[in-house]
Amino acid sequence: MDNVSQTSIRIRGVSLLLMASGLAVNLWGCAETVPSHYIKQAEPGVTLTVIKAKPAVYRGKTVILGGVIVEQRQEAGRVWLLMKNRPLDADYVPHRDSTMIPSESALYWVIVEQGSLPKRYREWARVTVVGWVSDMKPPKPDPAHDRSLGGEPVLDGLYLKGWGYGDQGMDVWEDKQDPNYIQSNPLSELRQ
Repeated sequence: MDNVSQTSIRIRGVSLLLMASGLAVNLWGCAETVPSHYIKQAEPGVTLTVIKAKPAVYRGKTVILGGVIVEQRQEAGRVWLLMKNRPLDADYVPHRDSTMIPSESALYWVIVEQGSLPKRYREWARVTVVGWVSDMKPPKPDPAHDRSLGGEPVLDGLYLKGWGYGDQGMDVWEDKQDPNYIQSNPLSELRQ
């Protein structure tokens, strides 16, 4: 082969590699952390601090929080996950709290149907949580094993995305619900 042919083959190979890399980056960027229908129905900008300060205002509303699982319980056919809050970034990925505000590093509960969580959920390093703020009371504290104090907010889980270490998404859990009965956020519909 002459030098012109070898150079031409190298240029084509590099071009294909760059196109494949560009396609991979575009596809990765398109992956949703939280499906858009949950973002539309969620109350914008709600934090755990706000929910704890005004629980009656947010009861029955959909919120998006982040966290890490610190404990779990099984009661009445449901799994109760005790979450230590982790603030979300603009892409709904949870991170350590850099503000050091104690209420933002507080605890809350998420309830899901027993047996419906992915097998690897105990391996999740962090979780993005979409849920309804419930009026259910948290389980009674167990001083021997429990980290909770008994007054944590409770979310009825709608969608959980588990994260591995780094920003590697692992598994997704979603409540099986009839879309005709999904609550909407009238304020977010007016903004569109």
